[in-house]
Amino acid sequence: MTESWLQSLFDLNLVSALLLVILLFSIVQGLLRGASRSAGRLVSLVSGGVLSVLGLLASIPLTVWLSPIVQRWLAGIALPERELSRWEQVYYTLLSAVRDFPLMRFAVLFMISYWLIRTVLGLASAFALGGKNSSFLGRLIFGGERPASLLSRVAGAGIGAVIGLARCLMVIAVLFIAVTLFPDSGFSRYVQASPVYQHGARTVIEPLSGNLIKEKLPVFTRSVEEELNGILQQRYEVIDANIPQDIELAAAEITKKAGSDEEKARILYDWVGSRVTYDYDKVRDYEDNGHWREQTPQMTFDTKRGVCIDYSRLYAVMARSQGLDVKVVTGLGYDGRGGYGPHAWNEVYLKEQKKWVPLDATWASSGDWFNPPAFEETHIPDKLV
Repeated sequence: MTESWLQSLFDLNLVSALLLVILLFSIVQGLLRGASRSAGRLVSLVSGGVLSVLGLLASIPLTVWLSPIVQRWLAGIALPERELSRWEQVYYTLLSAVRDFPLMRFAVLFMISYWLIRTVLGLASAFALGGKNSSFLGRLIFGGERPASLLSRVAGAGIGAVIGLARCLMVIAVLFIAVTLFPDSGFSRYVQASPVYQHGARTVIEPLSGNLIKEKLPVFTRSVEEELNGILQQRYEVIDANIPQDIELAAAEITKKAGSDEEKARILYDWVGSRVTYDYDKVRDYEDNGHWREQTPQMTFDTKRGVCIDYSRLYAVMARSQGLDVKVVTGLGYDGRGGYGPHAWNEVYLKEQKKWVPLDATWASSGDWFNPPAFEETHIPDKLV
């Protein structure tokens, strides 16, 4: 991890540089305060570190609690039926983004929650101690003027690092909001290229989304998106119209005990998700060499290896052979590192419920991705094919 961080600095990634500068500045700031002979300054440093930790710990459950409340509140806000000014357009765009993109909502509420909690705790601490009381408490604990010992310097640097991490997480939350709002922009791609940002984004987003993000999810990198879009957006219901007999027979055997469309769709999702292995070699070959190995559902069925589009095409063929109406959907999938990459998944129509439901067999090994309530939090559809 450290090597990738340093490499990003050698590559002049300004996002990595900014985050590391903030962290180093905070460490130096803590070191200088720890070396100070003023007991009051040391008490102030310690209290700042404690308040930062408490603010981070308290903001996570508060964000999780607030998110559905804020979503319901924003759902009741309608656009005015008139021409909007530029600032009104920005305002309503932000509101709709926070309402419709749960991961972005988590990031926004996390920032606000931390700021509010940290401010309240800081005011309460200042009111309880006060400047003179803080100096008195420092003299009581540390004995007034004291030598600048190595221990106090190290302790100050450690507390400064804690404060610096909190500051970095706030910057990362802001960057994640920008990435979510403009996932196709060059700026977003630049931000996602920073391993420091990616590591911090996992720290911010994963606790807020609970079990939603369990591990790095397999999606293509954004660097190959332009070339890959044409491949992923083919009309696969036409290409895969002829269903091989062995696939049809296998699908019939797998679903023979299913009593409904949902049971059929679920059983096939489990089968494809557990039998097919993600082909990282195919991904690297394309990303590094530009060599795309197109494969049919028959090839995926035979080799039990493939990438997202191969999972999706095989699932669609097997499901259609059993009378289900299925779509292959392309778009962007959350990559577990604070960004999005080109991805493909399926939608299947359930006659009993009279609705389309999403599923992602590629991600089946990381959790239940058959019509989960949080599916739209990690999948942004581009177009249906």
